[in-house]
Order: sequence, then C-alpha cells, then structure tokens
Amino acid sequence: MSKTEEILSQLPGDVLGGLRKVDGLWSSLRSGKIPVSSVVTVADREGSSPHQPLDTDVVICGGTLGIMMACALQLRGIQVTVVERGILRGRIQEWNISRRELGVLVELGLLTPEQLEEAIATEYNPARVSFPGGDDIWVNDILNIGIDPVFLLESLKQRFLAAGGTLLEQTPFQGATIYPDRVMVKVGDRYLNARLLLDAMGHFSPMSQQARAGAKPDAVCLVVGSVAQGYPKNDTGDLFVSFTLPINHCQYFWEAFPAKDGRTTYLFTYLDAHPDRFSLEFFYEEYLRLLPEYQNISLDKLTFQRALFGFFPCYQNSPLKLPFDRILPIGDSSGSQSPLSFGGFGAMIRHLKRLTLGIEEALTLDTLKQKELALLQPYQPSLSVTWLFQRSMSLKMESKDFLVPPNDLLSGVFAIMEEAGDEVLYPFLQDVVQFPGLTQTLLKTWIKQPISVLKIIPQVGLSTLFNWTLHYQNLASYTFLDLVGKSLERYLKFLSPEQLYTYHRWLDSWHYGSGRDYHS
Repeated sequence: MSKTEEILSQLPGDVLGGLRKVDGLWSSLRSGKIPVSSVVTVADREGSSPHQPLDTDVVICGGTLGIMMACALQLRGIQVTVVERGILRGRIQEWNISRRELGVLVELGLLTPEQLEEAIATEYNPARVSFPGGDDIWVNDILNIGIDPVFLLESLKQRFLAAGGTLLEQTPFQGATIYPDRVMVKVGDRYLNARLLLDAMGHFSPMSQQARAGAKPDAVCLVVGSVAQGYPKNDTGDLFVSFTLPINHCQYFWEAFPAKDGRTTYLFTYLDAHPDRFSLEFFYEEYLRLLPEYQNISLDKLTFQRALFGFFPCYQNSPLKLPFDRILPIGDSSGSQSPLSFGGFGAMIRHLKRLTLGIEEALTLDTLKQKELALLQPYQPSLSVTWLFQRSMSLKMESKDFLVPPNDLLSGVFAIMEEAGDEVLYPFLQDVVQFPGLTQTLLKTWIKQPISVLKIIPQVGLSTLFNWTLHYQNLASYTFLDLVGKSLERYLKFLSPEQLYTYHRWLDSWHYGSGRDYHS
C-alpha cells in the first residue's frame, strides 16, 4: 500500500476515490479524450422565438462562484436566476486572498463590513518567498487572509434570496438555444427564458469545451496538498518556495499557511498536457515523500484533516470569447486567470466590479450580440505576458533538461524585484504584471544575469519570445491609454449610448490589461 493510499483511506468519505476520479479527468485531458457536446444551438430563422414571456433577465449556471455575480446584479435591480447542479454551499477549506481585494464585496453591497470580518477564518503575516542560492524574502499582507467559503457563500446566498433572486439547486444545466430576443436554457426538466446567460461552471464547462472544440490546454498547473494538525506553531506562510532540483520533467514548488484547523501545505508545478505526464496520484505520493523535508516533521507526527488535489488548465486564447449571442463566460469558464495562478476565487473577485457594471450597461442598452459581449472579456496583455514566465518554469517532454534551472532564474529575479521595492514585487505576487515594474526587472535581469537570459531564449522558443514581445509592447500601449483614456471621456458626449458602451469597455480593457487596477 502506498503512502497516498494509507493516508487518504483514513480520511472520512471516499477521498482516495475522489483523487482517482479527478485523475481520470486529468488522464482524459492528456490523451485528448475530453467529451465535447453541442450544448448550445442557434435557432434556425428570424422570428422563431418562443411566445412565452421571459422568466428572468439573467440565468447564471454555476453557483459556487456565480453567486457573487448573481448577488451583485440582483442588488442593482436585475432579475437573476442561479442554477446549481448540487447544493449551493462552500467547502470546508479556506480561500486565500489579500484583504485589499475583499473591499469590493462591501463596496457592491454584497456583505456588510461586519459580515466580511466574520468571513475571515484566518489571517497571518509575514509570508516567505524562497529559492536555493538566494536569501529568503518576507512580505506582508499578500494572500494572507483565509476566507471561510461556508460562511461566505451562505451569506451571499441569503442576501441574494432576500433581494428577490431565484436559486435552483440540484438542477443541472442541459443546454441552451439562442433566439434573436432571448436565450432559452434547459435546466433539469424545465426551460428558462432569459435575456442573458452567464457561464460560471468552471474550466470544464460544457459551453467552454464546445467553444474550444475540445482543444488541449496550452499549460496546466497541477496541485496537491493537505490540511493537517501536529505541526509546531507557525504563524507565517510560504507564498512561493522551492528546495529541490528539477525532477520528473518539471520543477516542484510549495506553498503553506496557517488554517483554521491546522496548517495547509501545497505542492504544485507547471507543465503541459503531454500524454506521458505523471498522474495526480503519483504527484500526491511525491508530496508525501517531500513534505517531511519541507516542514521538518515526520508524517507520523501529523493528523491529516483533509486532502487537496486538482489541476488548472490554461489556454493562450484567453479570455475566451464564445461565438454566440447572449452568452458570456465568467470566472474560470472564461480563462481570465494567468497561467501562473490557481484562478477561482481571486480571479472572480478581481473582475467582479468591472463585470457587474459592464453587464448592467449591456442589459440596459440591449447590447447582447456576440461582438458586444466579447468586449466584456477583452484581451489583457498584463495576463498574456505571463506566458513567458510559465514557459521558463516548465519543460517540454521532448526536452532533456532545463537550460536555465527555474530556481536559479527565480532566485535572481525575485532578488531584483525586492531591491526594486514593494511597488514592483507586491503586484507580481498577486498575479498582476505592470509595465514599469516589468521593464525595470527585465533590464536589471539582463545586466545581472546575461547568460541566463540568453539561455532562456532557446528554452522557451522563438515563437513564444516573439509573441511575448508583442504582448509586452501592448502592455506599454495599454498603460499609456489607461493614463489618458478616462480624461478624454468628457469630450465624447456626442457619442450614442451604444458607442459609449464600447468606449467604457475600452477603458476597462486598458485599465485591467495594464495591471493598473492593482492598488497597494
């Protein structure tokens, strides 16, 4: 019996079976056998709309993170129906985020300040960034808040229902048909007629899979971990740590932080979806093999509370623009996170206000055609430039070894960012890349590590470098446009409301696409 089988079989529920189920999905993804169904169809002819009245303004499929958007829209007078295939409730595992990012929940009226404080299960400082050969870097107030999903989702659920929203639990999404004046959504054994459908069903949403035609992701972040008791008291965390050489055609990274019922530790890595990549169960065995060295404690001293495992596919063609009118992907369904992050809660929070105001304006003006909705999920060079970093930390299966070991590169780069100051280091640690900080870091890296920079070029490939150069130039352009764009609006009063809608989406794309939505 492996260590994974031994430990996971002791946890309540069929945790080992759950791991193997997710592993089956990971295997299907690697082999290109993810099933793709045509769940969205377009009505054949004009004037073919059903004669029934609309049931709601917006249907949101996927309630776990969709409830945030649902509540925000409902509070603005938009009638929303949330469809959840199970029971809408949070898991007993904190979501980590920075306090400054949570303010939007109060700003939009989703929570009171008191409720927000009650939703915080843990808070710690400082957090460490550490790589062999470099000094440890300690930072404060970065992803140091652990949110209780059970309390948060229940609070949002009750706020949503009290505002007049409709929640359909244990109701799976079956399909959608697009008509000129509505989208008819089949959920469970009934149909809902709405003006707009929001897809919040995550990475493996059938609508997203249909739009991507079953394409393999360009990158994957594989994650395993646990919450356990028995560690010595430690009120600090690890944001980004590595202590081993590359192994199994990848580089291992670690993360750790205090949890309400113990200490959470993660092992994660960046790779592609090649058929020969290892399984999640193998990766969990690696986690258990290295955990004693990482936390300086033997496994028999630990009492495991929960096992954590999953993978996060990323596509360069993101955020996803669905080829349909009246449907908009949000959250992980849209792929709006960088290839370096786990996506999920943090990515949804970051774009919550932007999407709430944009969707409200689109509904008010009835700008719900495909091209109009695509403006709500725009190209963001601040995300696209991170693909070069992902490539530098991942190794193709056909390559023998890293030309520049990731730990060597990261040790030098983070030392440069720390020297440059918090205004450079802190945004990057929260998955936000800005032109001034990136440029400063690149120039100093070229000066201090010229050999490594030259070796990186063949490692990442010329096409990746060429694409990155375009994104970098666009990052500079978006930064300039964000600086001047808002000031021009007062001169554009001659524009129609529909034209102003487009301009507002440009403003959003420049602001978020430049990373200037980040405020320390």
